Amino acid sequence: MDQLLKRIQQCVVCQDYLPAGCNPVVQLSATSEIIIIGQAPGKRVHDTGIPWNDPSGNTLRKWMNTDPAIFYDPTFISVMSMSFCYPGKGKSGDLPPRPECAPLWHAQIIRQFKNNPLILLVGQYAQHYYLSGKGESSLTENVRNYKKFLPSFFPLPHPSPRNQNWIKVNPWFIGEVVPALQNLISERLAKRQR
Repeated sequence: MDQLLKRIQQCVVCQDYLPAGCNPVVQLSATSEIIIIGQAPGKRVHDTGIPWNDPSGNTLRKWMNTDPAIFYDPTFISVMSMSFCYPGKGKSGDLPPRPECAPLWHAQIIRQFKNNPLILLVGQYAQHYYLSGKGESSLTENVRNYKKFLPSFFPLPHPSPRNQNWIKVNPWFIGEVVPALQNLISERLAKRQR
């Protein structure tokens, strides 16, 4: 995994399309029990090089019931995105993830894991890529029917502040799905600490 990580950190495949330049942001260890796959780093994450180092990350950690010490421990949690670099600003929010990144790197990364990690698919881009052909008709239905994808995948909405309305109109997510996610993560953490 270390050699692969070095190659990822040196990647410049998309440099002509990235207004802020290349800065692949990943956190990887072959021993991880959890993998988080989001869409793409935001500008703050790009600038700091720390994954989920923003309000969305605060919300995701709350959903997972993990403190930063656990979240940023790659021996427990690996973090990658559909695009490892900040794609730039769009008309309303950030641009979509670059399409080159996931096909180039994801399969190589997934093969490195020694355990059978639980993969959190955060947002529609990750779900479309990983659940294509076996997912539901929408992100909402993927999340509502999360049990269908276990033990491999756990679909989640993106925790962006922009999605607060989705949270309000789908109260079952906080009431049912988040506790189930927290239980699974707690079980993985307990297994690791034995």
